[in-house]
Amino acid sequence: MLGIFSIVTTEILPIGLLTSIGSSFTISDGMAGLMMTMPGFLAAISAPVVTVATGRIDRRLMLGVFILLLALANFLAAVASSYWLVLVSRVMVGITIGGFWSIGAGLAGQLVPAKSVGRATSVIFSAVPLGSVLGVPLGTFIGDIAGWRTAFLVMGGFTLAVLVLLLVVVPPLPSDQATRLDVLGGMLRSINTRFALVMTFLVVLAHFGTYTYVTPFLEQVTHVSSGLITVYLLIYGAAGIAGNFLGGATVGRYPRSTFAAAAALIAGATLLLPVLGHSDAGAVALLVVWGVAYGAVPVCSQTWFSKAAPDSPEASSVLFTASFQATISIGALVGGAVLDRSSPSAVMVLGGLAAVLTVLVAWAHRAGRYTWPKAS
Repeated sequence: MLGIFSIVTTEILPIGLLTSIGSSFTISDGMAGLMMTMPGFLAAISAPVVTVATGRIDRRLMLGVFILLLALANFLAAVASSYWLVLVSRVMVGITIGGFWSIGAGLAGQLVPAKSVGRATSVIFSAVPLGSVLGVPLGTFIGDIAGWRTAFLVMGGFTLAVLVLLLVVVPPLPSDQATRLDVLGGMLRSINTRFALVMTFLVVLAHFGTYTYVTPFLEQVTHVSSGLITVYLLIYGAAGIAGNFLGGATVGRYPRSTFAAAAALIAGATLLLPVLGHSDAGAVALLVVWGVAYGAVPVCSQTWFSKAAPDSPEASSVLFTASFQATISIGALVGGAVLDRSSPSAVMVLGGLAAVLTVLVAWAHRAGRYTWPKAS
């Protein structure tokens, strides 16, 4: 959980520091959004490649290697003399995400008894909203006080501490079932896996196409000061923690309804922001709704993939990670292109429409009366 917290915080740290990093290198907000595009793109590639290539190596050792790479990426960003070096550090972040998430997201079954796997998975994925509630606002605060480079420097030091804990506390995790490419190919032929891919693509596109640029929206539309943006992101993240555990508590029994409800709330929040987001109260209320909704998304998506292939937990995590991270990349890229050519409000509307499509796909799965296979 701490490893994923470090990864999530590092990955989305530029969201709160976007404008300050952009002005540092004299680039547009859309161009600065490449800091979100690069990790997602590399993670989508590294998830299957790294997981298959290291399939026989102890999983604890691999987790340690990826966390060390993450620390080095943070230190490189902190001392980068040009924007391209920042992007190189983001490539390193992407490789870490692809490898660590693919291995770590499905480890609950090896760490706890079978009856506790659901709760353990929720604890692991609580790192996602925690990265928003603690990591990003704290990083933004440090950036405001001491500069954005200091935020990455502090994150690098924290990641090294996580590496020590991981090697000391986590038991050896020998790989008992190496993930093979033919297993991944077989999963793609499953109708449930295809639905999981489509829904994950649409909802993550909706979220990261908009949330990546929430700081420009709050600055230009709501007219929030830089200090208050930290508070707003903190409120959003706190709501995300609640959403994570609400989603984790219901997705096992009601996977379609939980996923659809999360997507519907994201759609409502992003579509209403251009209308109600001019006031502080309206923006805060919608950020709370948005936070609760997105907090449930990672555990919903992971659950759909694992239900589609209950006998291949690591392969499920690979597809989950690859699809999730590829869409983060696409969402940030598309959102940045729209932002540079229109306005933050247009970004919100387009993201909301993508979330509406997610709800329709969930309805199609229900209408088709598809069921999930049982574990052998």
